[in-house]
Amino acid sequence: MKMNYINKLILIIPALLLISCHDDLDQKPIDPDSFTETDVFVNATEAKGALAKLYASLALTGQQGATGQPDITGIDEGTSQYSRMLFNLNELTTDNAVVGWGDPGLPNLHALSWGASNDFITAMYFRLGQEVSFCNSFIENSQSLTDAEVEFYIAEARFLRAFTYYNLIDFYANVPLSTKVSTSLPEQSTRTELFNFVESELLEIQERLKESGTNEYGRVDRVAAWALLSKLYLNAEVWTGENRYTDAVTYAKKTINSTYSIHTTDANGNGNAYDDLFLADNDANGAQEEFIFTLNFDGNSSRTYGGTSFLIHAAIGGSMDPSLYGINGGWEGLRTTKALVNKFDYAISNSENGDPIAWEDNRAMFYTQDQNLEINTIANTFSDGYAVTKFTNIDSNGDAGSDQGGDFADTDLPIIRLAEIYLNYAEAVLRGGSGGDLQTATAYINELRERAFGGSSNGNISSSDLTLDFIIDERARELYWEGQRRTDLIRYQLFTTNTYLWPFKGDIQSGTGVEAYKTIFPIPSNIILTNENLTQNTGY
Repeated sequence: MKMNYINKLILIIPALLLISCHDDLDQKPIDPDSFTETDVFVNATEAKGALAKLYASLALTGQQGATGQPDITGIDEGTSQYSRMLFNLNELTTDNAVVGWGDPGLPNLHALSWGASNDFITAMYFRLGQEVSFCNSFIENSQSLTDAEVEFYIAEARFLRAFTYYNLIDFYANVPLSTKVSTSLPEQSTRTELFNFVESELLEIQERLKESGTNEYGRVDRVAAWALLSKLYLNAEVWTGENRYTDAVTYAKKTINSTYSIHTTDANGNGNAYDDLFLADNDANGAQEEFIFTLNFDGNSSRTYGGTSFLIHAAIGGSMDPSLYGINGGWEGLRTTKALVNKFDYAISNSENGDPIAWEDNRAMFYTQDQNLEINTIANTFSDGYAVTKFTNIDSNGDAGSDQGGDFADTDLPIIRLAEIYLNYAEAVLRGGSGGDLQTATAYINELRERAFGGSSNGNISSSDLTLDFIIDERARELYWEGQRRTDLIRYQLFTTNTYLWPFKGDIQSGTGVEAYKTIFPIPSNIILTNENLTQNTGY
């Protein structure tokens, strides 16, 4: 059963933002109070409604369906949705995606040429800041309730706050740490201080969250804390300068040994179950066994122009038939580059000019008809670059999602799934983390690859094949368009350097390196102007 956000949206927590809000800002989070704190926190039932808002703030955009009463003003409401911003900042900036739209600031993301006033970088900062303020208010106001179930709610709110700070560390590095509702301008914290906070929070709440697999679908349990710790420790050397790969192994193992499992068999008993993960019924077709933390969407009751509705619509254009993907039309925007396509090296069919058009690896979910592998022009040229068909609004029976108009998708978006933790384990072992071994890591990778190859061992590797170079490419094959790529490339020192190039990196068709400071986004310029306690990140 999907967690139903829509009936809970009016139970709004009064928000004091991570940053200061002023009327003259181009963008600002707003506080559409509908009930007082007394109303919201009168009992555990009402508190659960407020908890739903914390989850919904990452999935949806406001108080009135897809549009109307937005949480953040000054930017198109659908654009401001968290996972759409995650795609823009962590996928569109890499080899995984280009977009043909010319919205101010959007082409700069793939070109790696943004500045501190970029609308999309600013929108993500506000979205994350608002989530922190919602969580802080919930944690503070729910302390008065004595119901034992509320203790789980508080632990979940603390997880969501830690997850939000994980994002802030990744994107902006040095931002204020705010754990209390306050009217004063916050002081700036260092990346290491923020890292330590996230680590301590997750360690403290891990046993306060519900046991593995016992929470309702759409809400996190203690495995989510372990999984996020594995992600945090894997990036520790980049973010703090300290090697924490042994800890990454430890928490990856705890996650892997939980009740979650890799979804390997589809409804027809076939080994090719990878596409089940991205179908409209992925909350019930077995894929949910792999999902540790998801954003839930429903075409009728939780609508947004972000989320998977964005991932599906924006990736359809040209000669593609939208009805085959369960929607009413394509937005003709998103494609991928040959750098991603060429990582799928098990081509079984090629076009007349030698470009791959079919693969033995079923994760290569590309539409190639009338599409060019080579990108000559990004803007307004949907045919340049293969289209990606990974996300659809079709269920396991081939039926379209619940929105009869075809505008909004039912497909949930996995933010953390077990396959990523398999890859975390393997990478941490290869980087020297103790407590794991190469043979086990190889077995985990082969489990993923057997699913990718339809239950066949044709793509299996040996331990000697398992290298860091292999893992970064395997992460691309397994996790593309799931909001991971920029973070991965930075960890491998490939994001800004000339070591690895992709089409139009640095706004050059053949690709070029860019300034090293681009591994961190700027703190939005309007935030710097309104809070004298903040110093801009280097280079901006």
